[in-house]
Amino acid sequence: MCLTDSANIATIATQQYNSFHRILLTDGCRQEKVQGKKPSKTSDFGVSRRESHDSSKFYSRKIYGSKQAKNTPAKENPVPDKFLDKIFCKTSEKMDELPDSSVHLMITSPPYNVGKTYDRDLTFDEYRNLLKTVFLETHRVLVDDGRICVNIANLGRRPYIPLHAFVISDLLDIGFVMRGEVIWDKASSAGTSTAWGSWQSASNPTLRDVHEYILVFSKGSLSRSKQGKKSTISRQEFLQYTKSVWQFPSESAKRAGHPAPFPVELPHRCIQLYSYLGDTVLDPFCGSGSTCVAAAKTGRRFIGYDTDPEFVEAARKRVLETQKGNMA
Repeated sequence: MCLTDSANIATIATQQYNSFHRILLTDGCRQEKVQGKKPSKTSDFGVSRRESHDSSKFYSRKIYGSKQAKNTPAKENPVPDKFLDKIFCKTSEKMDELPDSSVHLMITSPPYNVGKTYDRDLTFDEYRNLLKTVFLETHRVLVDDGRICVNIANLGRRPYIPLHAFVISDLLDIGFVMRGEVIWDKASSAGTSTAWGSWQSASNPTLRDVHEYILVFSKGSLSRSKQGKKSTISRQEFLQYTKSVWQFPSESAKRAGHPAPFPVELPHRCIQLYSYLGDTVLDPFCGSGSTCVAAAKTGRRFIGYDTDPEFVEAARKRVLETQKGNMA
């Protein structure tokens, strides 16, 4: 990605980021104090001391209600068997192999590292348009109650680009409904580099990012029917994975055979939390194949896409080793 147009990016980022959060804050901050009111009508799962909280006014407002989805039965068009459990060496901007409403869960980590060959040295606008094109195609192939989990890191220091805010805005524009976001805390694997900042000086200290985001959205209904389906998540996993902060180290690029891999633990958690046994999982930016490996380990079908032949070959090898291990 080329970031030479940093001044324009900074202006756009500030405007969109502020606009996006202003909508949320304006609605939330107008709520009156609720002393003496009845207990909250929202769930207190995982949260303490909410006896006086009443969010009914927030949920009844038009600005929130307009984003609500109807809980209608989802229509499914199965992916042909010849395309299942495959990793395709092609762009995911056009996933001709997949019918409409055929995928249950999409998990991906779009390429974003400046200077990496697979970024194609795109300008910021070109990069954003690429993501939006792929997300539009994902919306087409996703079933009406399907989910997506997008792993995103923010970019740069001069200026700092809140990429996750742009992605949230674009996904909402496409028509996805946001379920929440997870902070992936990578502190245990963080280095000591201060990047372009000053050392032990107020001259120009810069923050060292030790986290990334996992943005979670639904298409249509927020809930999925349990009829004929089987969840594979344990009680302990459920209690851990429903927290909004996940802590586990990042993956070694050398070990994964990819310049910016994400650990299998990340898609594993998303798969366990948001899909049923036998569901079809898609990764449109497959990279080292972590999502496909996690799907194979958990009894899901998978489809991956990547444009780099070397990455595709490495991903296919990782998946094959996993499948052999499952049969052992």
